[in-house]
Amino acid sequence: MDIVIITGASKGIGWELAAQLKRQGKQVIGLARTNPGFEDNFIEVDLAETTLLPNVMKEIIEQHLETATSFTLVNNAGIVDPIGLVGGVKPEMIGKAVTVNLAAPMILTNAFISRLADFKGTKKIVNISSGAGRNPYEGWGVYCTTKAGLDHFSRVVELEQQSAENPVQIASIAPGIIDTGMQETIRSSEAADFPLLERFINYKEEGKLSSAEETARKLIAFMETDFKKAGGPILDLRQL
Repeated sequence: MDIVIITGASKGIGWELAAQLKRQGKQVIGLARTNPGFEDNFIEVDLAETTLLPNVMKEIIEQHLETATSFTLVNNAGIVDPIGLVGGVKPEMIGKAVTVNLAAPMILTNAFISRLADFKGTKKIVNISSGAGRNPYEGWGVYCTTKAGLDHFSRVVELEQQSAENPVQIASIAPGIIDTGMQETIRSSEAADFPLLERFINYKEEGKLSSAEETARKLIAFMETDFKKAGGPILDLRQL
């Protein structure tokens, strides 16, 4: 049985990934603050509560270890707030974004690799990154930084796993600009806080946003490949 653990599975790309993978017969465990209606195999957890995460991961793995042929962790959850120029951002919002976007994926990845060190089946980690981690954008100082950190963390893990007895494949992949709630948040920001606001409004009006459904389909196709052969660990879904 293929086990897929997805954070942020209550909406957007995470929800689509979970729905499509379930239809393919995969065993999907969703993690999010609210249950979107998957009923079973869904864990309500706030990723900002980082002390809970190692045990959550350990329990998921141990529950499925005897029947699993593969484990995949998709670190999808993320928040774009706070949007604002550095110097005018609330410090507590910076802390929350760094926790959810970077610390939580690092902690979950650490627990995943630790508990599955002796597992001989296929093991993969997919970190949902962003072009914002590879290019600077005014007003997105926090978001850009957390995604850049996620990319570099993925590089380190990929390097370390080269000498592991039962290595984990890892990729940090930018999915493109998707028509999700995150884009709604961006479009509702103020131009003073985000100078590129008009560009993102135009993306929506001109139909340039990809659908979550299509993006999830492409991500699933990628997840079935050998990450190294795809040129990982830092990738852009639109270039695959």
